Amino acid sequence: MESIETKIEQLKRERNAVVLVHNYQLPEVQDLADFLGDSLQLSRQAAETEAEVIVFCGVHFMAETAKILSPDKTVLLPSLEAGCPMADMLTADDLRGVKAQHPDAVVVCYVNSTAAVKAETDYCCTSANAVQVVEAIEPGREIIFGPDQYLGQYVSEQTGRELILWHGYCPTHARIRPADIERLRAHYPGAVAIAHPECRKDIREAADEILSTGGMVRFARETDAREVIVGTEIGMIHRLQRECPEKTFIPVSAQAICPDMKMTRLGDVLLALEKMQFRITVPAETRRRAERAVQRMIAITEAVR
Repeated sequence: MESIETKIEQLKRERNAVVLVHNYQLPEVQDLADFLGDSLQLSRQAAETEAEVIVFCGVHFMAETAKILSPDKTVLLPSLEAGCPMADMLTADDLRGVKAQHPDAVVVCYVNSTAAVKAETDYCCTSANAVQVVEAIEPGREIIFGPDQYLGQYVSEQTGRELILWHGYCPTHARIRPADIERLRAHYPGAVAIAHPECRKDIREAADEILSTGGMVRFARETDAREVIVGTEIGMIHRLQRECPEKTFIPVSAQAICPDMKMTRLGDVLLALEKMQFRITVPAETRRRAERAVQRMIAITEAVR
């Protein structure tokens, strides 16, 4: 009997499909990936391929971003219920309301947001380039930043810019506590601690490095430390351990699990390809306006390389 993995590979060839997998997905799904990484990186990689079909193993806003950058490709989300609580904390109506209160402000929005919110945004950003994007905005301009207040706080600290912050947050990162790092430092005295900028300020202060998921991969490869305490969603451990098997990666907390990121199973990927189901669509005008904000961010990031 053929394995699920073999069936998926066969259907990928038949459909001219590529499978994108976020770093927080289940290990067996990560091992299936054509591209493994963070959401924007994956969408950009898929846009550059000749694939006609994108299967995005992640959450809804990620698949939307892939559709924004690849409007002529079919984008499938294997688990349609996989959403993002933080993205849902800021609606387009919410953002329009804040913009009305600050009509001269520039809007910078985290890529972890819906397509409708991106369409109301001047610049998108990722956790890796949020500081660069804010630094590129002319001094003196008001800046609205959302939906993640903790990433916004971090950016404000790094740039010295005062930001008008939306009150959203990632529930998974919010479950991490300073005591988690302290406990693990006592058990692994030689370990370094890294944390995602979506973490609260007290976690960021307790860590040695603040890094996006892509930054964590680079850090893991380059550090001399043999033990690394990892302050983000626990799915990251599989990626890091596979990349650097000679080192030990310790999840900061068993509570740092995103239920939405764990919804997608191999069977869901197979069904998506068999039935071409759960197609993601973005209205044309929304897509056009959202892409503008994404491309402005990309231009800033590439200009400073």
